[in-house]
Amino acid sequence: MREVTPATDHDRPAGSGSDDLPTDETALIERARRGETAAFDALVTLHRQKVYATIYNATRNEEDAWDLSQETFLKAWKSLHLFRGQSSFFTWLYRIATNVSIDWLRRKKIQSGTPFDDTILPESFEPGSHTAPRREATPRRQIENREIRRRIEAAIETLSPEHRMVITLRELEGESYEAIAEAVGCSLGTVMSRLFYARKKLQLALKDLYETV
Repeated sequence: MREVTPATDHDRPAGSGSDDLPTDETALIERARRGETAAFDALVTLHRQKVYATIYNATRNEEDAWDLSQETFLKAWKSLHLFRGQSSFFTWLYRIATNVSIDWLRRKKIQSGTPFDDTILPESFEPGSHTAPRREATPRRQIENREIRRRIEAAIETLSPEHRMVITLRELEGESYEAIAEAVGCSLGTVMSRLFYARKKLQLALKDLYETV
């Protein structure tokens, strides 16, 4: 996989690296805010896998996820002076990644359907939870599970960017409602409303799967 780096050489101030970096994240942030790119590189190393995983779960495309991870860190580097420490650094970075993902989804013109009622959605989209047996899968069952996964991913892609993002953060990332509200920049009630509609749309799209559970 490609390395995710915070900025190009053109974007970085010259001579700002350091060979003697602290291990404490707060100290790294302070040094990065002073323009030390080596300190920011260390922060990237700490968080790049989580950022990539979050964006990949939203986009379902490895190449785009790495490009958007790069964009996330570039935005973070350029706006680091705005970070005030009112939340954790990762929460701040997570929100940037979420906004980058939503912008990408909007550019892809993913459209949602009409409003609907809520139902319970499985806790995980992984085949083997509520949509497949829990015992070890036979070759035939493995094929069926791959088809279930494709069906679920296709259904998720029909959601609006906002609905797709909250489903990703809740069902794939396992984030709390409060963390999702912080990440997407909306109220707790808005998060719950978006999940309400997104879950029902998925349930309707996958009705035949639910009926076999």
